[in-house]
Amino acid sequence: MQNWNWHVQNTDIVQYHPNFPALYSGPNSLQNTADVKESVSLDLTLGVRLWKGAEFYADGLMYQGFGFNNAEGAAGFPNGDVSSNGTDRPEFALTRLFLRQTIGFGGEQEDVPDDQTHLAKKVDVSRITLTIGKISAKDIFDNNAYANDARTQFLNWSLMANGAWDFAQDALGYITGITAELNQPRWTLRYGFLQVPRDVGGSVEDAHYFDAWQMVTEFERRYTLSGHPGVVRVLGYLTRADMGSYSESLADTANPTNIMATQAFRFKYGFGLNMEQEIVKDVGAFMRLGWNDGHTQTWSFTDVDRTASAGLSVKGSFWGRPDDTYGLAGAVNGLSSEHRDFIAAGGTGITIGDGRLNYGLESIMETYYDFQVCKNVHFALDYQFVNNPAYNKDRGPVPVFGARLHWEF
Repeated sequence: MQNWNWHVQNTDIVQYHPNFPALYSGPNSLQNTADVKESVSLDLTLGVRLWKGAEFYADGLMYQGFGFNNAEGAAGFPNGDVSSNGTDRPEFALTRLFLRQTIGFGGEQEDVPDDQTHLAKKVDVSRITLTIGKISAKDIFDNNAYANDARTQFLNWSLMANGAWDFAQDALGYITGITAELNQPRWTLRYGFLQVPRDVGGSVEDAHYFDAWQMVTEFERRYTLSGHPGVVRVLGYLTRADMGSYSESLADTANPTNIMATQAFRFKYGFGLNMEQEIVKDVGAFMRLGWNDGHTQTWSFTDVDRTASAGLSVKGSFWGRPDDTYGLAGAVNGLSSEHRDFIAAGGTGITIGDGRLNYGLESIMETYYDFQVCKNVHFALDYQFVNNPAYNKDRGPVPVFGARLHWEF
């Protein structure tokens, strides 16, 4: 059992897209001439055991660089390690600061390995885990063994998370909240009460704590199929925030895109399905489905109201490189009719808005090969093809070539 740990990770990503066709461009459009962007992240995490079952963690982040068009121009954005807070010089932030309390019920135990947000220990399989503080909602919910972390797996936003879950986060991807997890041998039930930003995609949390929040519930069922493990997760969320309404904005014929004029404390809800299945040893498949009501503006993640994604992950043991990984996946994103009409009228969202809209489903293909260079150091080559970026058939398709260097210890 560890009493304390520390970890460092560094991820450097460079991406390039060539010229691509575009009949017009708008305020949130990808630049349609050739572009190169780089991003860097460096985390130092510290963990310490306080008393029986209690652990405290802190994560200091250094970040630098930009995504294409400062992370705008595609709902399924190609780089999951950037935000709209792009910077040309190093910036620092305390991203995680939380307390975790685990309460065991006795009986069978399992090992928890040492990593950036866990101390190595044995815990009761039947347990409750409480977490309070500043976290990433993705630390707790919507996890997937094959498509979860842009620093080591697929880079695209639509493959690292359920795009239709407008999950609570600040501009860097973290938020204050409290979560509870009830774990049993075959299933886990999770609940979270999270704060939300005061402004669309903002960094400051809304101080109206009883009016502005997100509740998330997830049920996870683990099973084996012909001896191969699989997991099914069902997620539901309800957000209340000072959001604008697409229909009310469009009703103002004089200024149909001034959605901020319609702001009021409103509800937004949605659902997600997340599955992973080992097919044979070292080969796994995954899929996600997502839907939200699409009545109110996207608040903190990306402009997706309906999504479907699926893919494969293959370890390199088949060709003598067991620590390499090859991935291939696709995603399709869509908008509600109200959201679509708002964007077509010239409105903008967190990630999209070309001034006009010839609507089409946004479809994404991504493939990558991640090489183990040496222990704890990996280098990956990545290719993405984004068709109808920002749901616009008048722009694209956009090929994106990328490379990623990642190390951690």
